Amino acid sequence: MKRSLTTAGVSILSLAFVLLISSVSVLAGQEKEGGQSKPRLAGARPVIHAINYESIQQALDAVPAEGGVVMLPPGKFEIDEPLVITKGDVLLMGSGSATHIHNKNEEGKDAIQIHPPADMKLPDGKKDPKPRIWRVQLQNFRVTGTEKSGKGINAKWVQEIYIHGVTCSYHGSDGIFLDFCFEDPRVSDCLITYNKATGLNTVGCHDIVVSANHFEENLDALKCADGFNLCMSGNNLDDHLRDGVIIENTYGSIVCANMIEECQGSAIILDNECYGITMSANVIAHNGKGIILKDAHGCAVSANTFTLLAEDALWIGPKSGRITVTGNNFSNSYIGNGQVKRRTNDLKAAGLTLDKTRGVTVSGNLFSSVRPKAVEVIEPTSHVIFGNNLLIDVESDHEKLTDSLIKNTLIAPAEAVKTEAKSSEK
Repeated sequence: MKRSLTTAGVSILSLAFVLLISSVSVLAGQEKEGGQSKPRLAGARPVIHAINYESIQQALDAVPAEGGVVMLPPGKFEIDEPLVITKGDVLLMGSGSATHIHNKNEEGKDAIQIHPPADMKLPDGKKDPKPRIWRVQLQNFRVTGTEKSGKGINAKWVQEIYIHGVTCSYHGSDGIFLDFCFEDPRVSDCLITYNKATGLNTVGCHDIVVSANHFEENLDALKCADGFNLCMSGNNLDDHLRDGVIIENTYGSIVCANMIEECQGSAIILDNECYGITMSANVIAHNGKGIILKDAHGCAVSANTFTLLAEDALWIGPKSGRITVTGNNFSNSYIGNGQVKRRTNDLKAAGLTLDKTRGVTVSGNLFSSVRPKAVEVIEPTSHVIFGNNLLIDVESDHEKLTDSLIKNTLIAPAEAVKTEAKSSEK
């Protein structure tokens, strides 16, 4: 009698455990071998778990027209054809860097493509001449390529795209390319490294947020062309083989609070009719050049630290004007007591070049131990206010400015400061 009661008790407990597991699976939207379980919440769609499909593409294809979530498990997944997303309201989410998509293609094909379907229809059934999809998110996975592969993430006509926590590296072209994803694109907390072209390339986008990303050793870090309202802040850019930030034919933007170091070319370039752009509170260190204003008007350069630039910490060219330059520090590695931090073969530190420009305010800046000059004036440069600046241990051309106002500028002679190399590394 006792034995049969014990057996019955075990059976009851086993049944209860099975029911509990089944209930949890239903609530979580887990899939079963025979198909998807029905969610309890009205209107809910089950999460699609890629582990239950033969390929990631099959899992993406299983997303209904209304959108859904595709979860990627940990693992390394090799592809030789692009993963394609053609639906809106889709979230593709991995398990952090433990989820690794590797594009082994060597024919220039992309790793991930996001775009509207070719046959997208209007409500009346006619073909949409300007197709769009909305709200695609990529989060928490790693995608890599080869020197002969294409772009990492290639998105076209995707509104409100959001890329967060993605590592995008080693692609043969751009890491991330946003092609006319013009409504509120966001890229944040990503690691974008070692791509053969631009790390993040945006064309025809507006209201762009690029925040808290790491860019390392791409050809260029970021390019923004034919857009407006770029908000780029809190990023770290290091060791790029050409330039850091390239902005063309763009207005109403801000590049602030970024660390831009050791780009072989320029830290920031504005070209092709840029206007209304502020570059503020950036540290621009040890690059080939600093901020280069090729074709820019109505822009502000303020509160930046320019240190150890090989040449032209700030260059304002003939096609640029109406520029405000205030509160910046142009310096070498001086650390006090007649000492510099860098070795004697690493003492380059450039200043400001005014190259045939006009309509510039230069005020409240400090130029210290920069070479060859604190301010180089290439004539004709005119209509400049040069006031309330401090120049220490430098030579300067600012007195050559014609039709300009120069006042309250203090110049400390070169012999007032002794610079001795201190044998220490960076």
